[in-house]
Amino acid sequence: MRLISWNVNGIRACLKKGFLDFFHDIDADIFCIQETKCQEGQVDLDLPGYYQYWNYANRRGYSGTAVFTRQEPETVTYGMGIEEHDKEGRVITLEYPDFYMITVYTPNSQSELARLSYRMEWEKAFLEYMNQLQEKKPVIVCGDLNVAHQEIDLKNPKTNRKNAGFTDEERACFTRILENGYIDTFRYFYPDTEGIYSWWSYRFKAREKNAGWRIDYFLTSHSLQDRLKEARIHTEVQGSDHCPVELEMN
Repeated sequence: MRLISWNVNGIRACLKKGFLDFFHDIDADIFCIQETKCQEGQVDLDLPGYYQYWNYANRRGYSGTAVFTRQEPETVTYGMGIEEHDKEGRVITLEYPDFYMITVYTPNSQSELARLSYRMEWEKAFLEYMNQLQEKKPVIVCGDLNVAHQEIDLKNPKTNRKNAGFTDEERACFTRILENGYIDTFRYFYPDTEGIYSWWSYRFKAREKNAGWRIDYFLTSHSLQDRLKEARIHTEVQGSDHCPVELEMN
């Protein structure tokens, strides 16, 4: 089973930069995208053999998620059931017979940490949501979690210590997720690998210099550990300021 997650930073723009080439080449069973930046009717994707599920933000041209899946899920849930957190189209959950699949676009704390307090509320609510599902069956979470967990997860940890995505508060929230019974699948396979990132700023030729951050993840419940086969980060794929990340499972 091949699972893909990609923050496309605007699906309409990404479609002009090779999205469909990668989509067809990778041949995923479930393909999740974040930051779609579109409303219903603005994109007509012809993906034969896939069911499509979209969650749009109330605000136009902002946030949004989608999932394309070969196997029709038993149920589909949009958001977490909390009105305050469900206005920006950030969460889609698919239920399958033996696991839940969640795609998420975690709120960015923004410059000068203007949204950090809201981010902390979100983190608490999202972990509770994950755990409620995990009580019923194993959970797979993928998406742009907007945090580099460890110093090896970004090029310049010391100068970014108090910046959005690498604050002590955000990193502690990620640690708490792992402590609640989840695996960071890339680190499961590559615990000490450095220099592999999933996002680069468009400024300062960051991608050219590989001055990046690993902020896109696949997390799974510990009970799925025996099914984990491989994790990949497709740093070669252009089309967005993020690259796709992959989880292969038995």
